[in-house]
Amino acid sequence: MTRRDDEPTFFALDYVTITRDPRTRLVVAIGGDPRAAGILQTAGGFHSAPSVSRDYHRLPHHMPVEHQRHSATAAAHALLLAGYSVHLDPSLNTLTAPDGDRQAAHRYLDQLAERARAAETDQDVATVLAEIAAPEEGLLPQLVQSLISTWATWGKHRREVGLDEEPADQLMEITSSLSNHARRITQIRNQAARHTPSPSAAPGRAVPPPAPSTAPSARRR
Repeated sequence: MTRRDDEPTFFALDYVTITRDPRTRLVVAIGGDPRAAGILQTAGGFHSAPSVSRDYHRLPHHMPVEHQRHSATAAAHALLLAGYSVHLDPSLNTLTAPDGDRQAAHRYLDQLAERARAAETDQDVATVLAEIAAPEEGLLPQLVQSLISTWATWGKHRREVGLDEEPADQLMEITSSLSNHARRITQIRNQAARHTPSPSAAPGRAVPPPAPSTAPSARRR
């Protein structure tokens, strides 16, 4: 098949993903070729990080979150201009509209509340509770992780300057209690997911007695 001069020519370049590792909280870039690695280093300040499975790139440890976002966005923009396909974690994108993440979170919570009000069955309730308290991915566990980061950093700062750590300790106790409540909600969700009402439990519906069998009796030979 010959190439037509009026059709564009596409060059397949490696896909690059820039995201935040959920375990280490490092901003990492995966994929690409040596040219992409150079763009990541020059435009975003990424460092090469050899690994057992495959090499990747990461931003320096202890870089402030806002600096991480600017570096990731700058690297993604430079890669796009160079012709690469890039996935940039939305939480790292500084080009989004102001307060876009907050507004999206509010819309999500409003929709979740509407789904809770419209829930008619235990399965519907279980689905809502899963989004609220599911391990790691639920709203409450993610909130707990944010609170853990807050009290740990706050307590360290107060300790370093010789201030009383009692306020941070109180926040730690509240965070622990919230984590326990999230686990209890998960247990309730599991109970709701397992519960299937029997037909006899439906209001106003009587279950008729079994009809007598009309089958002829078997004769013993």
